[in-house]
Amino acid sequence: MAMLPKNLPRPEDCQGAQALWYDQKKYVIINFMVQNPKDVEVDIQDTFIVLSCKDVDDNSVYNHIYFYDKVIKFDSQVKVHDRSIHILIRKAKENVAWPRLQKDADLKPNWMAVDFDNWRDWENEEDEGMAEYEQYFDMIQDMGNKKEGPPAMDDLDDLSD
Repeated sequence: MAMLPKNLPRPEDCQGAQALWYDQKKYVIINFMVQNPKDVEVDIQDTFIVLSCKDVDDNSVYNHIYFYDKVIKFDSQVKVHDRSIHILIRKAKENVAWPRLQKDADLKPNWMAVDFDNWRDWENEEDEGMAEYEQYFDMIQDMGNKKEGPPAMDDLDDLSD
């Protein structure tokens, strides 16, 4: 069994917070859904994260996640809101998609889900941007190939009265 951080031990009677996560080019974002969180402690390391807090009913909440890949712990942010704890974690390898949040593909906790409202297939964005650029470039070239000459401007009113 893996060692847990000594400063955030797992409480005896605790539950995991619902977690929604999504992937971006440089970051992984996790939203732990906790009503009025208090005593929030977050330990982000290169390979895992631990969340420990109390909810509105004073229940102990504890989540421990081993990441799919390494992160940069010093370039991460934690923001506590009324109904959630929002965590922005910098990936060690930018522009590499994470197919899952956890290292172990067989582990699928019922408290973790993908945040499809914020998920984007950013891997293909550059290709889509290039296709738009090529379409625009073709359109400009088509306009340049026409031998009609510049547009007539004799129908514009002279505003210099």
